[in-house]
Amino acid sequence: MQPVTNIFSYPRYWAECYGTAPFLPMSRKEMDVLGWDSCDVILITGDAYVDHPSFGMAVIGRMLESQGFRVGIIAQPDWSSKEDFMRLGKPNLFYGVTAGNMDSMINRYTSDKKLRHDDAYTPGNVGGKRPDRATLVYTQRCKEAYKEVPVVIGGIEASLRRIAHYDYWSETIRRSILFDAKADILIYGNAERPLIEVAHRIAAGESIDAMQDIRGTAVIRREPLPGWSGVDSSKLDQIGRIDPIMNPYMEGAPCSDDESSAPAAQEAQPVLVQPAKPKPWEKTYVKLPAFERVKEDKVLYAHASRILHHETNPGCARALSQAHGDRIIWVNPPAFPLETDEMDGVFGLPYQRVPHPAYGNEKIPAYDMIKTSVNIMRGCFGGCSFCSITEHEGRIIQSRSQESILKEIEEIRDKVPGFTGVISDLGGPTANMYQLRCKNPKAEQTCRRASCVWPTICPHMDTDHTPTINLYRKARDLKGIKKILIASGVRYDLAVEDPRYVKELAKYHVGGYLKIAPEHTEEGPLSKMMKPGMGSYYKFKELFDKFSKEAGKQQYLIPYFIAAHPGTTDEDMVNLALWLKENRFKLDQVQNFYPSPLANATTMYYTEKNPLSKVHRIGGDVFVAKGERRRRLHKAILRYHDPAGWPLIREALLEMGKGYLIGNGPECLVPPEGRGELKGKGGAERSRSKGLKPALTRHSDIAHQRGNGAGNKSAGGQGKGHGNAQTGKGPAAGKAGKGNGKPVGSELKLRKGNGKPADQGAAQGKPAGKGKPAHKGKASTRAGTGKPSAQGGKPAAKGGAKRPVR
Repeated sequence: MQPVTNIFSYPRYWAECYGTAPFLPMSRKEMDVLGWDSCDVILITGDAYVDHPSFGMAVIGRMLESQGFRVGIIAQPDWSSKEDFMRLGKPNLFYGVTAGNMDSMINRYTSDKKLRHDDAYTPGNVGGKRPDRATLVYTQRCKEAYKEVPVVIGGIEASLRRIAHYDYWSETIRRSILFDAKADILIYGNAERPLIEVAHRIAAGESIDAMQDIRGTAVIRREPLPGWSGVDSSKLDQIGRIDPIMNPYMEGAPCSDDESSAPAAQEAQPVLVQPAKPKPWEKTYVKLPAFERVKEDKVLYAHASRILHHETNPGCARALSQAHGDRIIWVNPPAFPLETDEMDGVFGLPYQRVPHPAYGNEKIPAYDMIKTSVNIMRGCFGGCSFCSITEHEGRIIQSRSQESILKEIEEIRDKVPGFTGVISDLGGPTANMYQLRCKNPKAEQTCRRASCVWPTICPHMDTDHTPTINLYRKARDLKGIKKILIASGVRYDLAVEDPRYVKELAKYHVGGYLKIAPEHTEEGPLSKMMKPGMGSYYKFKELFDKFSKEAGKQQYLIPYFIAAHPGTTDEDMVNLALWLKENRFKLDQVQNFYPSPLANATTMYYTEKNPLSKVHRIGGDVFVAKGERRRRLHKAILRYHDPAGWPLIREALLEMGKGYLIGNGPECLVPPEGRGELKGKGGAERSRSKGLKPALTRHSDIAHQRGNGAGNKSAGGQGKGHGNAQTGKGPAAGKAGKGNGKPVGSELKLRKGNGKPADQGAAQGKPAGKGKPAHKGKASTRAGTGKPSAQGGKPAAKGGAKRPVR
């Protein structure tokens, strides 16, 4: 999977003579200081401009600048008219538009569709600085400002809407965002490689109409590209002809001794040497069911979703074609992942590592969360069905060199104001996938598995954590570095394959609490999430406790869980709650599954079909908790200790025939209705929680943390993130110090006990919430989990923010 052109090998554009800007200009005054009469490219973003490699627009801007282009940024423009979009004048080449490091709808609304009033990517954490469906609005204003200027859209919002998709907020199937935005071209996934090619070709005088086959892009056409052959998959797979079973007693059967049935001898034939056949995926596209059909037919929608998720490997993916009326959306195969030297080049660009001076002393929470964290890799081969990271960044891990990472740590030490000697995270979408790749290059190129670790770890997958362990050791030895924390989520099913990593982690890199994500305890929902069973969790916990004890440390795991994920029944939630009670966990600030565009779990949510296997009209049904009451019930069961949810839980338990779980005994889930509830939440809570301290999360205010004996502001949950990151940039930043209180029971006091917001996390690109996003989230932010996904973003349900993404 070698790219044709290294991204740093293009001839520089003539404007390189202007040199490097201290900050990319946001005003005419700054342009004048730089001696510019115009910008070649103007980037429009829904985030504040922070010149840091965890923020997508900073990476894209600096990348274009490195090619010789003059790049300006208009951050969080006033979208009420075109005037603010003309602030820097007319761009010579094109506008680049993104909603920001996370989806604008997830940024603006909780999983219950309630309005948020804060925004971690805005100075002062002020909400309302970007419109709903920001990519559409910004693109339309750019076209109003200068109709003839091409508009290139990208980022997580555009990337996950490249074909017809389910929109949770309107509960409809929407067209590809290219049709609604009326942009000229869409770049999905990590943008560097396709964007650099687009920029140079526009600068050379080519029109968008002449660049329809660039990997990692989508365009609107009247018909497929000339010379490409199509595979019609616009209908469900048809059952082929079944050959009749041979009668073993008939004459001439293969097992017969009848000599007359012996095959006649064949004469020798000359051997013809044929030229090598083209690979079956080259110059081939798959015809998806049309927008008009998936809009009306849920089964066909699930079928189309399954196809898209099988065409994500750059080595063997085919193009996709989907009709929208009399035109088609043409999605080219994914761009090839960056090589290590290219990753080093991207992260070695001249970032100032601080917000633009125009913001003065105003705090930008997303920046504060990741300013001392380092992103060491991109991509995730976990393939969790609720997470956006795999759809956006791909399954192939793209790692930086140790030298590049260590250099960035030294830059943080030398440049970041107020640096205390603590690196809050060395991570990415996942903490422990650094330099893990398929051991068989041919298998890696042709594999169509959605996950390399589910249902079991692929035998071709490298699980040797030696590169990660060596990196940790070298980072610890740097002068001026007191502590290296790991705030990104640890993939524990991989970690147990190399106990040396668990030992290194427990001994040196945990500040009292370590977050991991079982997501659930029951096989039904776990199989729909594509997550490992609890056996891996228990094995990891055993190793972690053992090595923590050997190191003389009291350290605890922070497990996160999702409520109301597709495939989760009421009984599954009750069993999870009983597990939490048995292990003396109390969760707070929990959130339900968040259906983010294009995720497999979102397809399950909408269609109630399972796209993880072949889709049929009969069978393959998935139970989905829909409706306000049932989703509230699942959330309430996760917080079984909260009196506010007891009436709803009692009612559900009686309906399920589980009235025996109502009572005051240790085996009961909630108490019977009584005077205790009349005391109000505080009194009832104390009555119910005697001897059980609340588990704390990153959402706990400092007074609450101290009051419960958890002095550690631990790294909190993409998604991707999930945050995200829209491209998986932006490691989870977390401040972790020593915990000063003992968690209850065998586990921990889950910092206000986040039941893990099911926010696009990962996947959706929010900054690592007081710890990490990741999804990216999640980001990126893991989609659907509210965990910061490796990519930055806004706090999930007013809870953990996700890591920045591009």
